[in-house]
Amino acid sequence: MIRSRKDYLDYLEADRIALGRTPESLLKKLMHLISPDYIWQFQRLLRKLEYYKNVKNNRVLHKLAYLFLKLRYKRLSVKLSFSIPENVFGPGLAIVHYGTIVVNQNAKVGANCRIHVDTNIGTSGGTDLAPQIGDNVYVAPGVKIFGDVRIPSNTAIGANSVVTKSFVEENMMIAGIPAKIIKPIVIKNIIKHI
Repeated sequence: MIRSRKDYLDYLEADRIALGRTPESLLKKLMHLISPDYIWQFQRLLRKLEYYKNVKNNRVLHKLAYLFLKLRYKRLSVKLSFSIPENVFGPGLAIVHYGTIVVNQNAKVGANCRIHVDTNIGTSGGTDLAPQIGDNVYVAPGVKIFGDVRIPSNTAIGANSVVTKSFVEENMMIAGIPAKIIKPIVIKNIIKHI
């Protein structure tokens, strides 16, 4: 969780690397005025919002800035069809495509998560218990993860899988409806930047 300016900058850098973005030159910045990179804008705004939310400051300007960022964040979320609350994802988040992504505020996802479209990470059965997902997890398109579920680090979840139970073994691919272990994997072959 972002607790300081240094944390904020570290999260931004980890996200930039995860998305494969190179540092922006002046020419690239001008190009982004013409053709914006909305996913990178969204992730930068998410991290800034987390910073303003977590770093307590009693100044009126700080609170106004947080409210302004929250408004911009909501607008961009609607535009991209993302429903991602603050303080859920660790550093190194990579949202790969535009499209529906819905994440419950009680979910926790570790570092280096690579997530695709039509993904839902939420509660089940009227409880507040949401998935807890480890580091270096690949979430393919169409994945649904519901309830009090634990996903270990270094896991890949196959396309259109429905995960309703916990797994404990790392370095595995899980897939299916309901999800089950498919085969051992090397996560560095899937998430290249780790």
